[in-house]
Amino acid sequence: MQFPREYVAYMAKQVLKRLTKAGLIQYDQPEYVTEVMYEVMLDELTIEERINDEVRKILEQHGDQMKELGATFEEAFKVIKRQLVRERKIIL
Repeated sequence: MQFPREYVAYMAKQVLKRLTKAGLIQYDQPEYVTEVMYEVMLDELTIEERINDEVRKILEQHGDQMKELGATFEEAFKVIKRQLVRERKIIL
């Protein structure tokens, strides 16, 4: 799922604000904690994009084999993506 970077930064600030208000966390360096939260959230939100890019690279490397087997790009994409997600235990 794609979100603008500004929205991810906003979400990070809001999550920290709510956790602090509820007394669940305390920190001395708000800018640093906000930046770390932003990076973690951005990483999680872009994981599917990175998986899709990896699948495309795999398919490019094995294009000849796909033609021999008669597999379509879409079918192979779904199969490989499912396999990578399962192997890495990722929840999309």
